[in-house]
Amino acid sequence: MSEQPELKVEERGRVLVLTMDRPQARNAMSMAMAHQIADALEMLDARDDLSVGVITGAGGTFCAGMDLKGFARGERPVVEGRGFAGLVKQPPRKPLIAAVEGYALAGGFEIVLSCDLVVASREAKFGLPEVKRGLTAAAGGLLRLQTRIPYHLAMDLVLTGRMWPAEEAAGVHLVNRLADPGAALDTALALADEVAANAPLALAASKQVLVRSADWPLAEKFDRQEEYVNPVRESADAKEGAAAFVEKRTPEWTGR
Repeated sequence: MSEQPELKVEERGRVLVLTMDRPQARNAMSMAMAHQIADALEMLDARDDLSVGVITGAGGTFCAGMDLKGFARGERPVVEGRGFAGLVKQPPRKPLIAAVEGYALAGGFEIVLSCDLVVASREAKFGLPEVKRGLTAAAGGLLRLQTRIPYHLAMDLVLTGRMWPAEEAAGVHLVNRLADPGAALDTALALADEVAANAPLALAASKQVLVRSADWPLAEKFDRQEEYVNPVRESADAKEGAAAFVEKRTPEWTGR
């Protein structure tokens, strides 16, 4: 792997900002960058003082997918246990927001689909063009897209490999916030601050129940969510939230 950092990591209060930094290659995913993303997400989940992650790309492009030059050399930007980009198979426990400028194609779109909230420039474009390259969208595109948008639209995008404008994606609620060109990151950071103002344990637990409960048997749903929500109920942050409400002040979260 390259010794040169290909991911910029910045702490902004309770928000961790990850910037894919290979603009000369439209931030195509390399093996080195995949491992650096995995390391950053491990840090996000491990630290009590961080609540939310934001992932974006440098140079006006989100990510053009897998580095095909690296693939031709036999490299696959996959991290054991975490999958493509160090992310798609095992996203972080805490919320992650995608801030998209330019293109999010193939594996880049699959990174977006791994995130919990999506902010995109009005000029951004998504796509899963793998079929045009003799490949399949096996980094989560085929698994996740059909659960986020209508079935026939998902089939259209997968089987044609066409570009999909962000405004159309917003029309079916895949994009949460549209931004002016160049303002996706600022808009995502404002959204991240809004999320991070809330209790970090409650955020992580709420995400986990939403993600995991889809295939739980109906009769087991309430009991199975207790594994995630009961520790929150008994946390110091829950006591702080109640006290802050009574005292009419801003809560001071510790993540414990």
